[in-house]
Amino acid sequence: MINSTAANSGAPPVREVTETVVDAARYSTVPSLMDSLLHDVRNPLNAMSIHLEVLTEKLKVDGQVPPSQEKNLKSMREQIQRVDGILRRFAEFIVSRPGGAGEADLSETVTRAMEVLAHESRKRRLQVRPTLAPGVRARLADIGELGFLVVQALTRAYGRSETGHEVTVVVRREDAKAVFEVVDANAAGVAGSSEASAALELRCAQLGVELHLLAGTCRLSFPLA
Repeated sequence: MINSTAANSGAPPVREVTETVVDAARYSTVPSLMDSLLHDVRNPLNAMSIHLEVLTEKLKVDGQVPPSQEKNLKSMREQIQRVDGILRRFAEFIVSRPGGAGEADLSETVTRAMEVLAHESRKRRLQVRPTLAPGVRARLADIGELGFLVVQALTRAYGRSETGHEVTVVVRREDAKAVFEVVDANAAGVAGSSEASAALELRCAQLGVELHLLAGTCRLSFPLA
């Protein structure tokens, strides 16, 4: 029950507060669920790989698999590897694993993050324009957080963008810095994902990462490795 004192105090409504708590609890279980999913799906994938190799041996005639069946076997191997690769990529960005101070390939991390979010950008029919200088490496107090920062920046831009809008994604060297910049076309300043903005501000401050966050521009600057 909301009493008149609470209602007049300017405090958030009770339902809003409880929903925040419930949502936090709900999403805090995602890493554990992802770990379980990774384990439970990869077990049958390994079993399928083993049985596929056994089947390959059984199909061989004079030491060779008939060409008409080799194509099917190759396709099955590729699909098993594809599913395994998809699980690995998503786990990389969902499961938080502290990495300690060090350096990481910013260009590769951004490339993988864009692949993970490809469905989201297609669903919104966004025109994502990447310009990623290869091999740009960044130093960070916790390299395990690099993927988190990149995904939050992309999510913020996608959330702010309207259907068909352009989002530019840039990785470049700039003096002694490794710069990651995401610019969306919504310069009017629609908030988009306030959670992503808040998370970026908090984590960048904790890790000593320079953050420029204004309207459609989100730029993170790391010491160049």
